[in-house]
Amino acid sequence: MTEVTTRLVETTDGLRLAVHERGSADAETVVLVHGYPDNHSVWDGVAEVLAERFHVVAYDVRGTGESGVPDSTAGYRLAQLSADFRTVVDAVSPDAPVHVAAHDWGSIQTWESVTDPALRSRIATYVSISGPDLGMATAWLRERGHLRSTLRQLAHSWYVFAFQAPLLPEAMVRSGLLARFVGGGPRPAKDQVNGVELYRANFLGKLLRPEPRATDVPVLVIAPRGDDYVTVPLQTEAPRAYATRLTTQVIDGGHWVVTAEPELIAGAITAFIDKEGVR
Repeated sequence: MTEVTTRLVETTDGLRLAVHERGSADAETVVLVHGYPDNHSVWDGVAEVLAERFHVVAYDVRGTGESGVPDSTAGYRLAQLSADFRTVVDAVSPDAPVHVAAHDWGSIQTWESVTDPALRSRIATYVSISGPDLGMATAWLRERGHLRSTLRQLAHSWYVFAFQAPLLPEAMVRSGLLARFVGGGPRPAKDQVNGVELYRANFLGKLLRPEPRATDVPVLVIAPRGDDYVTVPLQTEAPRAYATRLTTQVIDGGHWVVTAEPELIAGAITAFIDKEGVR
């Protein structure tokens, strides 16, 4: 096991984020961003493999793990999550761009950063797993000819609409229903409840006003065939009109492939960095 060090960094709105690092600080930096309802530990297996070569950073997204909790739904908006990412990157790699891999909601929020021109010089490569950009996804699902894919994705995403209701998700957490639905192992109730605000803060706005942005950052989309929440066509096709340096890789596995197959995921990240990364 590699040694893990933890530090706290302060966000633009005064919260503190717990940032966990392993591997040589002199190596290229890989930042790992987790999704819902996880915290940084979902990446432990992948991080352990990557740390043999890289400086690996995994942080607890606001509201989870050891990080601070916003006092309102507005504190979970994508613009603020992107600002958090910038804060972490500037703290752990002030003088060089970083490689990024993200899963689930970590991917959704990281697309916001990858498509931000102000962050272009800070990101060398991006690996997205099971988390499309909301604007790109909405625009793609609205296109003619995608009716079947749209209906399939809506069937996969029923919980997104349930999460908009007041009190219902919190009741699902207390009853244990949400944990049974989500799968992937036990999580703290706090992380499950707080993370619902991600959906409340962002989904309806993106559905009404997608406004997808383009990026020339090298992007690898890893799409597990057995993902119960995001279909393969949505993951691999939605970014094509916007990511000019896009690679897609469909793999066997379920939504939590990052924990089930850490060596596979670490290998894919490393291979993509070797192929596309800035030296």
